[in-house]
Amino acid sequence: MPKTKREFALAGLKLDASAKKSLYLQLYEALRQAILEKQLRPGEQLPPTRELATDLSVSRTTVLLAFDHLLSEGYIEGKSGAGTFVSETIPEDLLEVCTDSVAKTAPFSVLPKISGRGERIKRVSVFTRKMRVNLQPFRPGIPALREFPQQLWTKLLARESRSISMETLGYGDPCGFRPLREAIADYLRISRAVRCDADQVIITNGSQQAIDLVNRVLLDEGEAAWTEEPGYSGFKESVASLGGRLIPVKVDEKGLCTTTGNAADPAARLAYVTPSHQYPLGVTMTLSRRIQLLDWAAKSRAWILEDDYDSEYRYTGHPISSLQGLDRNGCVIYMGTFSKVLFPGLGLGYLVVPHSLVDAFVSARSLSERQGSVITQATLAAFIEEGHFARHIRQMRMLYHERREMLLAALDRDLGGALSIFPTETGLQVTAKLHRGSDLDLTEKAAKIPLDVRALSTYYHDEKQSVNGIVLGFAAFDETEIANGVQSLAKLISG
Repeated sequence: MPKTKREFALAGLKLDASAKKSLYLQLYEALRQAILEKQLRPGEQLPPTRELATDLSVSRTTVLLAFDHLLSEGYIEGKSGAGTFVSETIPEDLLEVCTDSVAKTAPFSVLPKISGRGERIKRVSVFTRKMRVNLQPFRPGIPALREFPQQLWTKLLARESRSISMETLGYGDPCGFRPLREAIADYLRISRAVRCDADQVIITNGSQQAIDLVNRVLLDEGEAAWTEEPGYSGFKESVASLGGRLIPVKVDEKGLCTTTGNAADPAARLAYVTPSHQYPLGVTMTLSRRIQLLDWAAKSRAWILEDDYDSEYRYTGHPISSLQGLDRNGCVIYMGTFSKVLFPGLGLGYLVVPHSLVDAFVSARSLSERQGSVITQATLAAFIEEGHFARHIRQMRMLYHERREMLLAALDRDLGGALSIFPTETGLQVTAKLHRGSDLDLTEKAAKIPLDVRALSTYYHDEKQSVNGIVLGFAAFDETEIANGVQSLAKLISG
């Protein structure tokens, strides 16, 4: 026997006037759920709006709004002179209840398949998920955020927002804001001996997007790429996700060993290197190794991606000139980021590509993103052009040198017999070899204190070749944080 209007109105339907959600939305959702769960079946008549309003002790307007919402989405339909009814045309599969728990456990066979590339992306380790929101000693690669001139930056941001032209507010050059590209080209020519002009500079949303662009443009599926061993996981994961083959190439005290790479795969299409300051060992590639690498690239018709991520922070002698500056065959792509010299939240990096690659990279950049934030790029251009960038680097270089010395002194005092420091004169972190214990166990215990210590062994592609050690960032932490952090680390190691 069909339900009467009175039975429907009293079927447990309740609205809460004290809830944040409006009454009409509560009624809409309750009726929609009843339809989806087949409590109200196709063709069943709903009570008149006035009667339902009386039964629920709400205004008729509340009921009318809920009905209008259901009508617009096709859940109910009005029949002239007869009333309002549950729609007869709701697809049968929509009438099946689907909760979050059911959706999460649905068998893969009933879902559309993702691409092979999507499967590879799903399998690679997503290192960003491991990042902590709270900054704890000794997280590497983070600058002194408390020392950044935030008020100055905010002032420049407001000024550029007010003065930017109407033309600039529209779609612009996918290569990036032209004045910023000019400022970067000028800076790199002077400070890093990079041979370039603004037409070769492409602004990216940080270094990881730059790596992804390089790999997508230069590396076909199945082709090989040399990667430093140990080395940066972000490059390895990008290559793996695109179906490339990783060729780990040993790094010794002189940098990437080209002889090892040639023995493993001389026909590789791409080599990723951090020659000014190798990450994570801190080695600076010698001139002879640089020349060998360039000769290999020219002979093999291969590309080199030079990641110059924190070369500004060299604490003895003059900064080492770029590998790109030595290139005479146009095979080096130069990459940099502002995350290490300013702040990671800025999300801006850049590529300097040979003229022969500009068109390909512009097209690839356009496909992934039409353009970045013009206001932010304009602010950074002003920050560089007005001398604030160079001044900030000078100040941070002195501060980081002090903090580096503090960390080295504390490690020698509290952990002198437990580890050996890899020699380095550049960068924002110190790497040390552990004499006993597992670096993975140590980092797991440190995380509970909490200390953000990175295990050196995780930077190796081949676990059999890995070295037991730790990577300790110092740039973002003051003297007290460094001293207390080392003491806590010493207790973990000795205990």
